[in-house]
Amino acid sequence: MSLPKTGAPALLPQPGRPPDLDRLEDDDPLAGYWTFYRAVATAQLARWLPRRSSMILDLSGGSSAQQAAAAGHHVVEVVESPRTGDHQQIVGDPSRLEFLIDGSMDAVIAEDGVLSRCLATEETVEEISRVLRPGGRVLLCVDSLTLGLAVLAEQNLWPHLSDVPKAEVVLVPWPDGTITRCFWQAQVRELLHDVGLEIEWIRPRTVVSPSTADHVLAKDPKALSRLVRTELQTPYDCRVEDESLGIHLLASAIKKPF
Repeated sequence: MSLPKTGAPALLPQPGRPPDLDRLEDDDPLAGYWTFYRAVATAQLARWLPRRSSMILDLSGGSSAQQAAAAGHHVVEVVESPRTGDHQQIVGDPSRLEFLIDGSMDAVIAEDGVLSRCLATEETVEEISRVLRPGGRVLLCVDSLTLGLAVLAEQNLWPHLSDVPKAEVVLVPWPDGTITRCFWQAQVRELLHDVGLEIEWIRPRTVVSPSTADHVLAKDPKALSRLVRTELQTPYDCRVEDESLGIHLLASAIKKPF
């Protein structure tokens, strides 16, 4: 993954969160990839959402709450400040869910790297498990360690890089002063297992590389839907596949019934 010599990394203009497509510059070299990325994220969420109308908590701060509400679910979204939307919004900290009773949610969405911005991730995931009913599910997306290593290397933070192999928690400082937390797949698995959540699957957000997506879409912009189908249909086994794939990891887990 190539990062510019100054400023924020090309693949992630906002730490822990993909860019807003409406704010991308026309000459952004990765505009095609980010269009593909967002289309894949939308399709993945559509596949994951419960088929029946459900009570869903959204911690993401992105577009997933609106998508879930449009699909017929009752959505409670935790936001930093009120924004446009027909669903219920609560202004608060996504890492603190004291306002919710135990087992009150059918599903929780923690998309757009929100758990990488909640640095005490174990506590947040424990709260997610608490508010889920038995049999409830969580969809989460975190920064991968592949991304974290690239950000550290680009800033010449060699002492940080040398500490990574023995670090239980990897915190990554960004050029703008933001700090995010990055994960290997095994760490995501342990994080969920420790709070009683049974993993359904873990995979990179996209297996198709940025260069491949940009190349295909540059030749044929109408190929987006075909490229998304290819991504969704590509098998991925996190136990044997290359962990260097993808800047974000996506996981689904279910709360074990009592």
